Amino acid sequence: MAIPSVSSLRRALLALALGSAVVPFAAQAAGVELLNVSYDVARELYKDINPAFVAEWKKSTGETVTIKQSHGGSSKQARAVADGLEASVVTMNQANDIDMLADRGLVAKDWARKFPDNAAPYYSTMVFLVRKGNPKGIKDWADLAKPDVKVVIPNPKTAGNGRYTYLAAWGSVIKKGGNEAQARDLVGKIFKNVPVLDAGGRAATTTFTQRQIGDALVTFENEVNLVRAEFGNDFEVVYPSISVLAESPVAVVDKVVDRKGIRKQATGYLNFLYSETGQAIGAKHYMRVRNEKVMKQFAANYKPIKLFTVDDVFGGWRAAQKRHFDDGGEFDKIYTSK
Repeated sequence: MAIPSVSSLRRALLALALGSAVVPFAAQAAGVELLNVSYDVARELYKDINPAFVAEWKKSTGETVTIKQSHGGSSKQARAVADGLEASVVTMNQANDIDMLADRGLVAKDWARKFPDNAAPYYSTMVFLVRKGNPKGIKDWADLAKPDVKVVIPNPKTAGNGRYTYLAAWGSVIKKGGNEAQARDLVGKIFKNVPVLDAGGRAATTTFTQRQIGDALVTFENEVNLVRAEFGNDFEVVYPSISVLAESPVAVVDKVVDRKGIRKQATGYLNFLYSETGQAIGAKHYMRVRNEKVMKQFAANYKPIKLFTVDDVFGGWRAAQKRHFDDGGEFDKIYTSK
């Protein structure tokens, strides 16, 4: 199976200092313009999605659409939209960030029912990237808690994949029959091994791959596979025994699209993610997809892994956010005692 071109990943890593700058993906001056505000490790995915949608929309409607893109830590991006960044759509890596926008009246309260599969066309999970030969013998979550292991994880307060990593480690204990105290102890030890908390997933990738800090990077399956495709001889991917199902939900930003009269185009853009073409592009970028035909076609990209949901272990994202990530929550208590 052909591996997608990821030569842009190295440039994206080196250009990280540009932050979440808005980048145009179709240069036509006329027609409708959409802004997709997304999380930072989805850069390469949407770099391929956008021109494919532009071409399909032009073919089917005769209309020229320009897509602009903004990337950063998922929660940071959601706050930017809440503070006035005029996103037409948001494509995040956790429902919690879109719920916050719904609470602010920017997104429909029932946004998760506006598109199939809880409005999540793609999903992933959290796995480990280790250095060639896996010198520290890292195989599962407990290995990340060993005193001689340094783990690179983005900040759960600002990055969705940092939050998923925290929940994956905590939930791994619960799903194996452990109790809350044991889960807290494991997560506390893992975060004591984190040398620096980067704001987003791509920054964490840069820390691990470019700055050569840490023995393991924990991030999305699609991100570690893109890194390995780019730097294949330097790294290995390790799948833990169990991990969390990490959905990538999407939503139309109602207040923006209605004011600009671009609801049809914004909705069409998100529907395109569910098309066979959109699903195949996602699969090429190692996203797990909803289309069974496409999933089978790209089966070699995925290793079977036991997954649990945030609903299953934590009672949903709102409950997880309140207990673990709000100011004064479990994460703050764990990290301030580091």
